[in-house]
Amino acid sequence: MNVLLTILQAVQILAAIGMIGLILMQHGKGADAGAAFGGGAGSASLFGASGGANFLSRTTAVLAAIFLACTLGLAYFGNLRTAAPSSGSVLEGAVPVQQPAAQQIPAGTEAPAAAAPAEAPVTGAAQIPGK
Repeated sequence: MNVLLTILQAVQILAAIGMIGLILMQHGKGADAGAAFGGGAGSASLFGASGGANFLSRTTAVLAAIFLACTLGLAYFGNLRTAAPSSGSVLEGAVPVQQPAAQQIPAGTEAPAAAAPAEAPVTGAAQIPGK
């Protein structure tokens, strides 16, 4: 099973790198309008005037389909469980947390009263910091 996951990951990474390269090589939508108004020097390509766009876009679509298939395969095979899931709650396996001894109050004693503040809080203009 691990070999299959490794192969799917490798194919997915290669498809992603290939898609990135092909997408960066393609012209934008505005490139055709620029060629029509005198910027046609860049339109002469290896594949001809429109052959390059068709080849690049079709190859990108094929790589996108391969990438999607690998993603679905990795999601399916990655979530397969070998053991049957337990029917109990997740919280049943939780370990109870004990408070530190300093915070525990023995039974039969009262909690200590909170100490009164030494000074009254400052309010009003006295809160504004000076320069």
